[in-house]
Amino acid sequence: MKKYIITGMTAAVILSGCAGPMNNTERGAATGAVLGGLTGAIIGHQKGRGAEGAAIGAIGGGLLGGAVGNSQDKKAGNK
Repeated sequence: MKKYIITGMTAAVILSGCAGPMNNTERGAATGAVLGGLTGAIIGHQKGRGAEGAAIGAIGGGLLGGAVGNSQDKKAGNK
């Protein structure tokens, strides 16, 4: 469990290092991927498949976060 938390924190630091001017789509995808990966790792760990859960959670979170961010960009007229 400790390994997943450290991995998630590392990913958050790496993603924040790339924090240039980002639109809502990019920001939403990055945030969703990190949060989804952490959530997936926790749930997957309970089932004995932490790495698979993290990967699935990161993909799902990235897609969902990107979609929400894209919607916000369209409302704001950024895209």
